[in-house]
Amino acid sequence: MKRYELESLAKNFIIFFSLELALLVVLFIFDYKQELHNRLDKAEYDMKLCSYSLDCEKYDIDFVPKSNNLKTDILYLKDVPTIYFSMPTVQNYLLKISFNKNNYINLKKEIKSSLIKKFIIYAIIMAIISFVLSLYTLWPLKKALKLNDEFIKDILHDINTPLSSILINLKLLKREFGDNRKIERIESGIDTLLLMQNNLKSFLDSSKLQKEPIDIKSVIEERIEYFKHQYPNLKFISNLKKYKYNTNKDAFIRIVDNILSNASKYNKDGGFVRVDLKDNLLIIEDSGIGIKNTKKIFDRFYTENERGIGIGMHIVKKIADSLGIKIWIESKVNKGTKVYLQLL
Repeated sequence: MKRYELESLAKNFIIFFSLELALLVVLFIFDYKQELHNRLDKAEYDMKLCSYSLDCEKYDIDFVPKSNNLKTDILYLKDVPTIYFSMPTVQNYLLKISFNKNNYINLKKEIKSSLIKKFIIYAIIMAIISFVLSLYTLWPLKKALKLNDEFIKDILHDINTPLSSILINLKLLKREFGDNRKIERIESGIDTLLLMQNNLKSFLDSSKLQKEPIDIKSVIEERIEYFKHQYPNLKFISNLKKYKYNTNKDAFIRIVDNILSNASKYNKDGGFVRVDLKDNLLIIEDSGIGIKNTKKIFDRFYTENERGIGIGMHIVKKIADSLGIKIWIESKVNKGTKVYLQLL
């Protein structure tokens, strides 16, 4: 199951389980009050019997002065359940029979304990039901995503044939006419299509990436040379040192390519792209148009420009997470962007 499917499953489960749990809590509060009310009804009956015999082991007996505020034969619940009784032979005092405080506390604990055990059992049943419902609601989404993935795979497969044909014919044109500005522009467009194709493949691929030791300096300098050729109007600056890092080379190049592509594509004429490596922190800075909302830039299909489709940086984040690379962005509109990659 893919990450976004697990996320959807988890959110659905939380919603279903929270609603069911809230209903369960309300029902058990009602049950608690009802059970306590039933026990107190029985206690009231016992107290009345006790008032005749005064043989009351469970209750405390006392005499209190008569008062207009005290009504007889009524159960009071202010502190502990209490009933006042009038006595024919005693004019100025009332018989007070009340629940022993410890006994009353124990009674409530007993009711709560019994209900909590039932609550836990019912909560487990509700959790199972919520999980099943979550899986059921996820199934149409899973089916739609599968169809979407298959559709993209078919398109990628079909694109390979015309792209290969264009590349072969471009090589033939270069042999015939030599270096030509128009041919270079076509090559640049094809390179962009190939980058998008690789991004889509990365988006679909959820397999575990194999790692190997690579030299960060040589890999990045190679990619900088590529982008220098694509964007001759930009100044590329690098301050790199040899640094061995255990990672998947192809996946790491895809991260760097996407960031350098954005830094170049959305830059100003005569601007710069700078790459620094400080200890294990790789910083790619540009003098471009900047990003308005850096918090959303990694969201799938989020774009602030008509030129992009909004999956490049989402894929960068996805690959970085799979490689254990921490990534974050600082940006100011019309001033530029800094992308930080912490090579853990």
